[in-house]
Amino acid sequence: MSPLSTSDFTVLSDAQLFAERNKFLKQGTAVGITCVPFSGGQPKGGVDDGPVEMVRFGILDQLEGMGYSVELSTGMDKYKTMKPASDPPIGVLKNARYVSAAAKRVSEQVREHCEAGRIAVTLGGDHSIALGTLVGSTSVYGDDLCVIWVDAHADINTPETTESGNLHGCPLSYILGLCGEIPADQPFGWVPSGCVRKDKLVYIGLRDVDSAEKMLLRKHNIKAFSMHDVDKHGIGRIVEMALDHVNKDRNLPVHMSFDVDALDPSVAPATGTPVRGGLTFREGHYICEAVAESGCLVTLDLVEVNPRLGDPESLRQTVAVGCSLVRCSLGERLL
Repeated sequence: MSPLSTSDFTVLSDAQLFAERNKFLKQGTAVGITCVPFSGGQPKGGVDDGPVEMVRFGILDQLEGMGYSVELSTGMDKYKTMKPASDPPIGVLKNARYVSAAAKRVSEQVREHCEAGRIAVTLGGDHSIALGTLVGSTSVYGDDLCVIWVDAHADINTPETTESGNLHGCPLSYILGLCGEIPADQPFGWVPSGCVRKDKLVYIGLRDVDSAEKMLLRKHNIKAFSMHDVDKHGIGRIVEMALDHVNKDRNLPVHMSFDVDALDPSVAPATGTPVRGGLTFREGHYICEAVAESGCLVTLDLVEVNPRLGDPESLRQTVAVGCSLVRCSLGERLL
């Protein structure tokens, strides 16, 4: 008998393996990319350059190399030109009109990818854009959508509890319906209140949470795994418990929103609100690998890469990590 060679086997690409496992995507080997060069949810310039740098670093080619067809949303420049001439504070909220308009546009672009059956990947930009990605994904997948929020921060402040007024710290309060009824003609009046259920949200990696946010998490019984829990149980058990909480039978779609500041600053230094004691390189990647293996991921955010913060090596390191997190979420395998 002659020895077997690789030509005797059908070798599937990472994209094909991801598509075979995924339970929800009609076009499992197609990725819809929305680049959102937006910084209006926080005060530091540069985060709007994050998606441009990731594209420059080769994320689109990298995904095609995994076997994906890539559909890129058009009109990326519109996010900068749509800034209103006048956007005075509403209470303490800064740039509310701009953030609302940008998030609405994000929601429309993400919805288009979801309706086409592609996995929708959104590259930010600050984390306020997740308000749009979640409205877009729930408009297709409904309120059974499970949300895994990987972040150093809870981003659940309401207009009444935020001290800074920066809306990148508030998107989940609008999505969960904690802000009350908002008139349709006001900023965020277009957001369906409570489009994500509180029992379908879980956090991983928290370590810098405002006092008011802690009270909100406790009041609404929202599941959160802090870095203390990661240290205590290990990242493998944490991801398993997180998925069990929102998606015990692994039969519901999942949206993962990954802020690179969830990682320790030694891993991802070029970000606007770094906090020591974060996830290691492998812990961050394991989360993405495990969620991909669940067969449930339908939408992904990768946000808060800020190329203007730090030296060129910090930029290269953070952009490279952001790209590798996206690839792992879409099924890149070590073997």
